[in-house]
Amino acid sequence: MVQGENPSSLGAERLDRNHEGQETRDDSDVESRLLDNGKAYDRETDAGINLDGGGTAPKTGKSKKKKQKSEQDRLMTAEINKLLAESPLEKNVTCGFWIFKGTFYQRFANQTAYVLLYGIVGCIFSMTYAYFNGTITTIEKRFKIPSKNTGIISVGNDISQTLVSAVLAYYAGKGHRPRWIGFGLLTIVFFCILTTAPHFLYGPGEDALALTSEFGGVPDENSTMDAIEEQRSKTLCRLSGGGAECEVGEGNFAPQLLLFVAQFISGIGGSLYYTLGVSYMDDNTKKSKTPALLSLSYFLRMLGPAIGYALASFCLRLYIAPQMHPVINNKDPRWLGAWWLGWLVMGGLLSFSGVFLSMFPKELPRAVARRKVEENRRREKERLSVKRTEKERLTAELDQKSPAEAKASFQDMLKTFRRLITNKTYMCNTLSSIFYLVGYTPYWIFTPKYIEVQYRQSAATSSMVTGTVALAFSAVGVLLSGFIISRYKPRARYMAAWNVIVGFLTVAGILAYAFIGCPGNESSVIVNIHDSSLAGNTTTCNSDCSCDYVRYSPVCGENNMTYISACHAGCKKLLVNSEGKKVFYDCSCIPSDGTGNSTTQFKRLTIFDLSNDELSQNTSSQSQLEALANGQAKPGACPVNCWTQFVAFLAVMCCLKFVGASGRASNFLVSVRCVPEKDKTAAMGFGMTLCSMLAFIPSPIFFGWVFDRVCLVWGKTCTNKGNCWLYDPLSMRYTLNFTAAVFIAIGAVFDLGVWYYAKDLKIFDEDVKEVELKIVQHEEEASNEKNTEI
Repeated sequence: MVQGENPSSLGAERLDRNHEGQETRDDSDVESRLLDNGKAYDRETDAGINLDGGGTAPKTGKSKKKKQKSEQDRLMTAEINKLLAESPLEKNVTCGFWIFKGTFYQRFANQTAYVLLYGIVGCIFSMTYAYFNGTITTIEKRFKIPSKNTGIISVGNDISQTLVSAVLAYYAGKGHRPRWIGFGLLTIVFFCILTTAPHFLYGPGEDALALTSEFGGVPDENSTMDAIEEQRSKTLCRLSGGGAECEVGEGNFAPQLLLFVAQFISGIGGSLYYTLGVSYMDDNTKKSKTPALLSLSYFLRMLGPAIGYALASFCLRLYIAPQMHPVINNKDPRWLGAWWLGWLVMGGLLSFSGVFLSMFPKELPRAVARRKVEENRRREKERLSVKRTEKERLTAELDQKSPAEAKASFQDMLKTFRRLITNKTYMCNTLSSIFYLVGYTPYWIFTPKYIEVQYRQSAATSSMVTGTVALAFSAVGVLLSGFIISRYKPRARYMAAWNVIVGFLTVAGILAYAFIGCPGNESSVIVNIHDSSLAGNTTTCNSDCSCDYVRYSPVCGENNMTYISACHAGCKKLLVNSEGKKVFYDCSCIPSDGTGNSTTQFKRLTIFDLSNDELSQNTSSQSQLEALANGQAKPGACPVNCWTQFVAFLAVMCCLKFVGASGRASNFLVSVRCVPEKDKTAAMGFGMTLCSMLAFIPSPIFFGWVFDRVCLVWGKTCTNKGNCWLYDPLSMRYTLNFTAAVFIAIGAVFDLGVWYYAKDLKIFDEDVKEVELKIVQHEEEASNEKNTEI
């Protein structure tokens, strides 16, 4: 809706007062006055032309235009305030429902309250995904869910968005959008309840209950140490058997089904929240304010993942049955945290905020008043305008009214989708988004793992980088771009051009990733797997160690090489020294230097480090000395100095996060302005359907296959191949980054298409104002030619 472009009665009266006694102006001057919001001015002076021969500085013209715009805004605001004060409260602008109505609630029916509440709800909603990722390991352990099934569960919401987003957005977009958003949030509350339901249906589990004092558990520090020791011993070389065993059985299927259904339902609520919420915001605010408000809501949503992970950390410190008294602590491998507790907290917050969000009126009062003022100005201009054929044609182009909105029906829905599919700007923008999403997928999902594999940083460091540093740069990019767009109001082509620049800068950054590697990391791992299933295998240093089902837990040998695990290094014994550090010894695969001396990198065990208990376990001191003479190792991969490369990677990543986030607001504005107003909500739902179907569902599968192609060492299960233990850093770096760069480059090409087709796209009200000024110039030129001929 165009704002502030037509004359009003207040403006007309002011002009009459300012121009008393003047002669009636000619036809062209009347048209200029009308098309310029009733603000009369000297045409030649404002254009920088003096017919007497004197020149007027362009600065004067710009200053007058700026002053004129400020005056127009003031007049518009005064008329809107007057209309709000005089008009009775209609049903479509009444805030609240049932007994929750009145002056108190009506004061919150404004864009500021809506944007803040919408952003807070988005923050809580995004917390749910982060919380699910933070507690999924505990859920897997409690219900014995295989990781492959967890992957299927997690895409349930994408499947539902693919199936229902477009249809729901079309029908709900023609109704009371805040009420539909409230319904969507109630489905998300139901998602939280269903997710926590397995705990209340099946309880904490017999194993967890047996470790509480209420069920006969006895507090015993030694039991925890025994459990830890048993866990450690499974990584050692066991010549007599008794090593790590494969897990059989997948647990009960019903909890897995409940979790999948919960995720499926969350997709329905998510599609309603995202499609309807943003379109409602855009329809009920001034076009110039949309970028800033949109960026603010994006920023609030970005806070959700960090809060979600913090909530998961807090809940997992509590025992799965908080009312009971566990006899173990949270360092015990048998500990199960209260994974279900956070879902109740988030469900309660969502239900509370969802009720308030649904209380917003169908249209905000100020937006309705603004549209009425604009309609009054339009009618006033039509009444006063000079009847001229060319004038009528140009006015019709400006004041073209949208036809009455068709009622929701299946046939109209098909027509709407057909209009969207044939809209070149919209389809180029949507396809661009799809390819960007596919290209960004590995960095959203696998960045912590990528940092661990490539630069040997700890899991804590990797999570901190992706969860805090990267988030900060993204937040700054989103907020800054939104306020810059609102302040300077660039044309559609400029914003589309920026999206193209963002795309190619992202490609350049990802290609830089491919060349930021750590050479020492790529040659410091020894892969020595003995496959006992193959006949005729020669005897190796670890062929009798039963390492088939030992998980990847790297150790660093005294030769400064990393081994897959203590078992694969042939280490048969473990000791915790006086400093509290674990040392593996009697390692048959690690060559000893023969001197038995320690180095600056590795402090070897000696006979004096062994306690009486360890000595008594051996038949002779000779065998103990032989064990100490063999190779030794310490837990963890050998240190490799990749800090410089890691800092370079971090710098590039922060730049990409900032640049990428700066394009979000402009991309959204182009996507909603390139379609008719009546198709806006349907366009967002249709775009979400395409993105879910072509990006969110297939891309994790595709990049999972890409990661599998660069795997060096696979784990084993009782039935088939397990998870990948070790990746080839060099192959991963090239394959992953080059593949992602190709997808994002294709997206940038489609952004070029958006730039080409967006040349006549109007983003802000000021763009329409420019069209009016062109009409004024056209009329002036025609009048000047006529005067010259006379």
